[in-house]
Amino acid sequence: MTARHVLAIDIGGTKLAAGVVAEDGRQLSRGRVPTDVAKGPESAVERLVALCRDVIAQAGVPISLIGIGCGGPLDPVRGVTLTPPSLPGWEEFPLVARVQDALGVKAWLDNDANAAALGEHRFGAGRGYQHLVYFTVSTGVGGGVILDGRLYPGSTGNAAELGHIQVSYDGWPCPCGGQGCVEAFASGTYIAARARVTASPRLIALAGSRDAITTEHVVAAVRAGDVEAKKVWDDSVRVLAAGVASAINAFNPQRVIVGGGVTSAGPLLFEPLSRLALGRTMKSLAVGVDVVPAELGDQVGVMGAAAVALSHL
Repeated sequence: MTARHVLAIDIGGTKLAAGVVAEDGRQLSRGRVPTDVAKGPESAVERLVALCRDVIAQAGVPISLIGIGCGGPLDPVRGVTLTPPSLPGWEEFPLVARVQDALGVKAWLDNDANAAALGEHRFGAGRGYQHLVYFTVSTGVGGGVILDGRLYPGSTGNAAELGHIQVSYDGWPCPCGGQGCVEAFASGTYIAARARVTASPRLIALAGSRDAITTEHVVAAVRAGDVEAKKVWDDSVRVLAAGVASAINAFNPQRVIVGGGVTSAGPLLFEPLSRLALGRTMKSLAVGVDVVPAELGDQVGVMGAAAVALSHL
């Protein structure tokens, strides 16, 4: 049978990325352009289509299908973005229809966290596993769940909002409208925000100013022995561990994969996260589960989008 090739599209608030990916995971071409959200979705799609035509020409192979990963919320059945915070002006935008009409190839859409889960399952740290939970810990906290080798979509395609597991019933407010959500404490955004409040002179000097503090600065300060930064970090890891334990208890996976920018902390994150999460999990469900870093790195957007399309074959 002739090998199939996927046009994989990753849409974010900062960049539009595309690449041609073979079924076995080889990337034949890739490229990116700025999203430039201020110009609106129609302008973005024009530039996206031009980028897609360029990467298809670079690859020199026919495209069988298109996968799109995009920040949610969205409606994957209708192929429409709903109210994505990172893409203002994209409300009820018929993304799949626009891409299909321009390129003449069938396309499928899913949110970026689901796409990442599919990508890690097919091409990354989830290969060979049938039951997975994927967390992405970055600006926010998202997730995806693979059950019996397939993405679990929920009733509207928006299941596994793992960042909005509530681990404190009357806790800190979250932008989603809830309280005590994992995202509102353990995301990169909130780690940095909390660190700015209690920052030591060392951390402020490291960042250049209190307002410039990021999660990367917090991690560097922890490694340098900063007590206040360590308290912020340790509390964040404990909250994330509670969310991971809750997901294990709910879905009974074989593996939990954690990706996103905050994971650049490496063992400083994964050693306590694994120990604490499994320690909080029901003993019968903790047996045989591991908590591991994602493997696809900065290619997870394009590889995840390819996996979105391939999952529909």
